[in-house]
Amino acid sequence: MTDSETIIIAFVNTIRPIFPSIVSNAAFAACVFTLFVLLLAVSTKESRRRLVFRLNVLAICLVLTMGALMSLVTGKAIVDPFNLVSTNTFIATIVFLVFPPLLYDSILLTRLFALYPVGSTPATTLMKIFAFPFCIKCARVVVITTGVHGFVGLGATTEALIQAESADWFRSPYLIAEWTMQIADNLYTVSLFLYNLHIRTSSMKRARSIAERLRQIFYIAIANFVFPLIFNVAQIVFITTDRSPFTGILLIVINHYITVIGVLCATLWFSGSELVRTRNKLLPAHMLNTLKPTLGRDGVAGWMSGSAVAPVGKGTVPHLTADLDPGADSKQLLTWEKESRHILV
Repeated sequence: MTDSETIIIAFVNTIRPIFPSIVSNAAFAACVFTLFVLLLAVSTKESRRRLVFRLNVLAICLVLTMGALMSLVTGKAIVDPFNLVSTNTFIATIVFLVFPPLLYDSILLTRLFALYPVGSTPATTLMKIFAFPFCIKCARVVVITTGVHGFVGLGATTEALIQAESADWFRSPYLIAEWTMQIADNLYTVSLFLYNLHIRTSSMKRARSIAERLRQIFYIAIANFVFPLIFNVAQIVFITTDRSPFTGILLIVINHYITVIGVLCATLWFSGSELVRTRNKLLPAHMLNTLKPTLGRDGVAGWMSGSAVAPVGKGTVPHLTADLDPGADSKQLLTWEKESRHILV
């Protein structure tokens, strides 16, 4: 074996552990950026003003920043292994790997405010519901901050921190505690949300349009919870069995992207339907008059409510009351129509 072959083999063996992270990071970052552009294209002015929409945008910016830092750190290790990134850049990458899940989980928590509005829910009820997630998030902040502070003190250079990362990864009590509390946090929030949504959907069987929409929200919420849960469990398994941090970091990066993509797809689903409603409100008045024979006596009211859609030519016209029985409680339905608009955005 020649010297050049030996050098090539040594180089390949050096980059092999981090190569999957580079490829996965690039692929998921491109996917998130594409969905982000699509979100901006289909969102409306009304949806952009909502707090949860802005939190979603912030989550996207954080995960893209994490991807850029990961690409910088791993790319520098391959292109120039003897001149790694600065210590501050490496620490910033670690921070963006461990802190953003708190924001993602807070976005999930805001869904509960659609079921328990602050203005109409007693203070004692709000305290009972939000005391546990608030306390566990505070505990997570303390654990993450303590873990990052202890990790930073293990070395003054990037090389020393990389070596400390390999040694400190295996069975790190801070990471295990953080991921365990994250599972409990998400399990509580999503279970409470899905339970209340299921109860209220079951009580609205007569309102088929709204019940179907809430059922879709139910399935989306399950998907947004199940996939991050699987990766959290996998992270705990690997941190207790695999001494190499590369597999665990790969799972952490993928978990970040999967969580954000799930929230982003839910927001796209709502923004797309809201864009249809907004465009339908701009239809000319003579088009509404032509719809009266098909929509019945409540056609105009259905058009104003904006729930289900009935195809008309190239456009669609929202229609709600045509799907309801004569005895349906219209006040309750309109209330749920308003609440469901704030669940996923």
